Amino acid sequence: MLPKLSILFKVFVETKTSLKGNLVGRRTHFGEWSLLLENYGIYVALIIVLVAAGLLSPAFYQPNNIFNVLRQASMLGIVAIGQTFVILAGGIDLSVGAVMGLAMVIASDITSGEDDQIVLAVLACFAAGGLIGGLNGLLVTKRNVPPFVATLGMLVLVEGARLSYTRGIPSGSIPAALRFFGRDSLGPIPTSFIVLMMISLICGLILSQSTFGRALYATGGNREAARLSGIRVDAVTIATYVICSILAILGGLLLSGYIGYVDRYLGRGFDLDSIAAVIVGGTSFAGGRGGIGGTLAGVLLVTALLNIVLILNINLQLQLVVKGLVIVGAVALYSYRARN
Repeated sequence: MLPKLSILFKVFVETKTSLKGNLVGRRTHFGEWSLLLENYGIYVALIIVLVAAGLLSPAFYQPNNIFNVLRQASMLGIVAIGQTFVILAGGIDLSVGAVMGLAMVIASDITSGEDDQIVLAVLACFAAGGLIGGLNGLLVTKRNVPPFVATLGMLVLVEGARLSYTRGIPSGSIPAALRFFGRDSLGPIPTSFIVLMMISLICGLILSQSTFGRALYATGGNREAARLSGIRVDAVTIATYVICSILAILGGLLLSGYIGYVDRYLGRGFDLDSIAAVIVGGTSFAGGRGGIGGTLAGVLLVTALLNIVLILNINLQLQLVVKGLVIVGAVALYSYRARN
């Protein structure tokens, strides 16, 4: 009797071990797919959208439309790169659209549409952007105001000041130098896209190769652990808001050059679009994970989707639905991945 029980027990143990091994193997296989999704999911989604664009509307691949998409992606991409810095640190910046509009007003007012004062205008714009970013950072770090509330309040403040100054009336023109960077091309490539690539390269090197980049990822990953490690987390956080506002100024200047005049509505929507591009590109809302490459892919994905909607003559309401579905889908996907 005992030998039979021993044999049964041995079979039971072997079966249990085999089942456990299969389960571990499945989990490992799932983990590999999750890792692939994390690293390359946005690029697969971008390829699918580009293929679908060609099937739904061959006009999407007309050279003029491609260059137009690249121009639109350039302004959004520059703003989204700045947003990436803030979100990597665990924050968010809702004031970028208002900052873009402020840049247009300052540039138009100082230059009066002429190139003589363009250097002074650009310096004044960047100074204003740095001040706004610094105030955002100080509110978040020194006064412990939630980033959403702090930057929303700054949005209202800047927008109110701009409307008070201009009285809500479109006025002023943009100098030819800004129109060159916003509208013209070097050969077949839009100048604004070249600016985007340069900014992407510089910011990518900062994040991947510099001490500040490592401190930024550490701050976003675990703020308290970063502080105990000697990182000046408040200074890092303030710097991210300054960078974001300065890049929003640059995006606003390029957008003003593309449009060619000042309008109270220019810059609106870039706050949510930049956040959408960053999140779709794989940067975690919790901070500490993400990068410039994913953000650029997210920018192209969002811009391509909206361009397809326009080509198909779909109304504005459905454009907002498409944008919302992209954001909700990306957040849900990455939340599911994080739980598993």
